[in-house]
Parts: sequence; C-alpha cells; structure tokens
Amino acid sequence: QVQLVESGGGLVQPGGSLRLSCAASGSLFSLDAMAWYRQAPGKERELVAHITIGGRINYAESVKGRFTISRDSAKNTVYLQMNSLKPEDTATYYCNAGHVFNGNYYSAYWGQGTQVTVSS
Repeated sequence: QVQLVESGGGLVQPGGSLRLSCAASGSLFSLDAMAWYRQAPGKERELVAHITIGGRINYAESVKGRFTISRDSAKNTVYLQMNSLKPEDTATYYCNAGHVFNGNYYSAYWGQGTQVTVSS
C-alpha cells in the first residue's frame, strides 16, 4: 500500500502563487512516477503534470509555463509550484503515484486532495 498526503492548498488572488506538496510513504518500490491531477466542480478530473523517477516531465497545455512539478527523492515528496494563477485553476488538486508506459501516465494511488481557490 501507498499513502499520499497533500498540503499547501488555499485561497490566492489571481496572478498569485502557491506550492503544493505531497509526501509519499509505503510500498513505493513498484512505482516509477508521480503526478498531480485536479478536478473542478462539474468537470472531469484532469492530469495536470507528471514526473518520472528519471526526471522526465509532462504538463497539460493549460498549465505549461506557469506550473512546475518537481520531486525530492530523498524525502519521497513531490511538489507543484503554481505561478500566475487564474480563476480557472480553482479545483481540488490530487496527488497520485503510478506508472508511465509509452509516454502515458497510469494512476495507481490517490491522495485525499487539497483545495485551491483563485479569487479576488
């Protein structure tokens, strides 16, 4: 089993920044990637970014140039730095641990989610 605990969400004004953190524990040896998803009310869950053990990264078009995913392998922690936030970034953000195969991310374990609200 894998446990994922997110932190860092909150309320921020448009144009502001937030950094989300996700601490992973448990049986991580079988996993080779981590990711952030988000889900806004009434919308489907969206893959925001993922990062592999080898450091390969992929972003959704909607966040390219504004969000940065990174990981600290020693701490089993993945981060999502979010800059130039827009009201449409408002969502519950979920940490995920999984696999990448042929360039596609496959989810395996979910965190509980953290709310990000962008509003003036």
